[in-house]
Amino acid sequence: MADELTWGLPVITYLFLAGAGAGATTVSASMLLRGGPNGNHFAIARYGAFLGPIPVMVGSMLLIYELGSFHAGHLLRFLNLYMGINLSPMSIGTWLLTLFLAVSVVYAYTFLKPDAKPGDEQDRLRKSMAWICIPLGIGVAVYTGVLLGAMPSRPFWNSPILAMLFLVSALSTGVAGILLLKSLLRDRTTPPEEARHGGYLLAASDSMLIGLELLVIFLFVMFAHLTVGNVGYAIQVILGGSLTAAFWIGVVVFGLLIPAVIELRYVLPKLIHHKEFVIPRGVEIAVPVIVLSGGFLLRYVIVIAGQVTGPVGI
Repeated sequence: MADELTWGLPVITYLFLAGAGAGATTVSASMLLRGGPNGNHFAIARYGAFLGPIPVMVGSMLLIYELGSFHAGHLLRFLNLYMGINLSPMSIGTWLLTLFLAVSVVYAYTFLKPDAKPGDEQDRLRKSMAWICIPLGIGVAVYTGVLLGAMPSRPFWNSPILAMLFLVSALSTGVAGILLLKSLLRDRTTPPEEARHGGYLLAASDSMLIGLELLVIFLFVMFAHLTVGNVGYAIQVILGGSLTAAFWIGVVVFGLLIPAVIELRYVLPKLIHHKEFVIPRGVEIAVPVIVLSGGFLLRYVIVIAGQVTGPVGI
């Protein structure tokens, strides 16, 4: 099996980091704009703004490494990707990532001052960048799925639902990343009530996204299972094949169901009975770690499954 693998951990890690970073920036920008003139959710938006560009940068460096640009004599090979603009996935992805990084760094800069707050001198630029970050972040998250789906010789990846799966997973891991950063840093300047509301909003959003991701996974599997030919054959690798346990136990049970049940344990009392949202710090740290681990494992299974079930004739 190892001889059949062309894309390994660098590409898998890139897909995960790019998705999580794009998701964090998208969630941050959405929260900022949703907060309105009073600046509700400003602290959450700040965490996401600082977090978003970093994993995308690291993931992009891994992708450049995979392309061989760090080999002797090929340090600038990746610049060939900018030599033309066309509709190929690599060309679109290169320019999309570049634009996203440029805009998200400017967006993060507007939060840089320690006394940054709603209505300050950076407010107009911050909101302008937020409006641009949302479509760019969604584009980067979707692109990670389109990059795989553009290869017709790999039937496991040939699904119109794969891009949607990567998008929802990116948003979920983005929320998890913000929640983890918020839990670790514990900003003392944020009023306790606002901090609890922010934690509730993130946990509720994550549990909703996990539910949506489970639905998209069901559609992904059913679409492939009901398709006659190579696609139907390829999906068997997670329906009794070598990656079945990794997908259903690792991704679905450990990475999605368990964190969703834990989050709902604390979200539902406030949602239904309007009780105060209180979640232990250990749980608030452990749950996003589990979600992030599940997001990485999802990419691992999909990338490996697409390679061990192909290539086939077009």
